[in-house]
Amino acid sequence: MSSSRASLLVIYTGGTLGMVDSPQGLVPGRDFEDRLRRALATLSPERRAALPDFQMRETSRPIDSSAATPADWRDLATLVADHYQAHDGVVILHGTDTLAWTASSLAYQLQGIDRPVILTGAMAPLEHSGSDALTNIEAAMRFATDARLQEVALCFSGRLLRGVRSRKWQTRHTDAFISPNYPLLGEFVGNDAVLFPGRSLERHQRGAPRFELPDVTGLTEGGVPRLVLWPGIAAWQLEAWLLDDRVRGALLEVWGGGNLPEDPAILGVLARASGEGKLLAAISQCPHGGISIGAYAAGRGLVDAGVLSGDDMTPEATVTKLVHLLAQPLDDDERRRRFLTPLVGERSTPALDD
Repeated sequence: MSSSRASLLVIYTGGTLGMVDSPQGLVPGRDFEDRLRRALATLSPERRAALPDFQMRETSRPIDSSAATPADWRDLATLVADHYQAHDGVVILHGTDTLAWTASSLAYQLQGIDRPVILTGAMAPLEHSGSDALTNIEAAMRFATDARLQEVALCFSGRLLRGVRSRKWQTRHTDAFISPNYPLLGEFVGNDAVLFPGRSLERHQRGAPRFELPDVTGLTEGGVPRLVLWPGIAAWQLEAWLLDDRVRGALLEVWGGGNLPEDPAILGVLARASGEGKLLAAISQCPHGGISIGAYAAGRGLVDAGVLSGDDMTPEATVTKLVHLLAQPLDDDERRRRFLTPLVGERSTPALDD
């Protein structure tokens, strides 16, 4: 497919890249499509010729990335599902604070997508001197024309990451995102968007995508908390979080390869929450590598309490997967099975139900 003939859908949600200066500081700017087209026109003739045609849509309201919720993820996935078929690929412009969270959620909701869905943003507004906005958008648009890519990805600082494997790792540097446990899908080198072979999701069967756009009502206000253990954590603190009736599931970030204090009271809280049907999962606080709960005696209690292994998933991928599964009409056994199964390349290996 020639990128010069491709047609993209570009969805603008807000974020730093679209902001403008004001006496009060940066504020959301208007007429972003016109501003973007003017910026793209400043590229060299060779780079302009390689860009696809595009149509732009905006979300019904600007999304403050730091205030995004599962309801925003659901609305954005629905927007893609409603319009993607008229285009060769989709680019989503989004704030960076929760860019990896949105990318992860979209991956679960848009399972089986048969074309690229690329998210990007910027660390500085489009018109600022030295901004990374234009180069990020250009790279995302170029990758979004590659028909070999059939998944949700994140493009930033010339690197293409699997969306559900990505994390924001820098607050100021332009190379703000990493993929700690999966290699890059591609890189923008010179004027070429290079997709590395054998790293993208493979589609063995063609047919209609199996989108899952569940109703997240009840999960938008803290229904799946993320709890990072610390030395000295007490059972009453876990109880306050996990045994609240509004909690449906939780992520536990434990130590090393899957360890936690050998405190019967803590283990009792976890077992009680799991027994109430709450979907509990554990990953390591270490950004690189996975866990194997039960490999050490200090982690055996997680297994006994019914906590599921998140293997080498990111916190963003784990929480959004819990939300995604809890929002669907599934029984507990099926939710557990699906959590332990790689759905969109979010974990390295399937796991036996602990």
